[in-house]
Amino acid sequence: MHLLSVTMETILIPHKRAELLDAKAIKALSEHLKCKITMDDNQVTLEGEAYDEFNARNVITAFGRGFELDKAYKLLNEDYYLRQINLKDILRSREQIIRVKARIIGTEGKAKEYMESVSGADIAVFGSNISIIGKIDDIRAAEAAIKILVGGGTHRTAYKIMEKEKSK
Repeated sequence: MHLLSVTMETILIPHKRAELLDAKAIKALSEHLKCKITMDDNQVTLEGEAYDEFNARNVITAFGRGFELDKAYKLLNEDYYLRQINLKDILRSREQIIRVKARIIGTEGKAKEYMESVSGADIAVFGSNISIIGKIDDIRAAEAAIKILVGGGTHRTAYKIMEKEKSK
């Protein structure tokens, strides 16, 4: 006889993101992720079988980092991963973080859009985090460009490195 082990986990997401999840969205999320999901303020509690809970944690974390749910659901596919870069770990000041985020997004979102189209990965910029969802090679390509931009390199250099990485 096989018994399912039901576990429980709590994760915090930013208040701005938590506000986007109403009762209807949480119900749909629970059904899609095969977990009981409850929310108290910005604290999300997941209850379910370990594997489903693991998947739910990844999706909720991605949502909390700025991805829309349709992009976050890609993490339910075992070929997709979430990579997070916390700019606070790399840069010293709030001003530097703001400047780097602006460089990654670009004018009217064009830099981010271009990096997504070439790399094949999805990129979210939220708070002090840059998050990437994609297959390993897609993440590698996007991350190469982002690291160049974070380090102060030009967009042209970042794009060349990314394109080279993508063609490997």
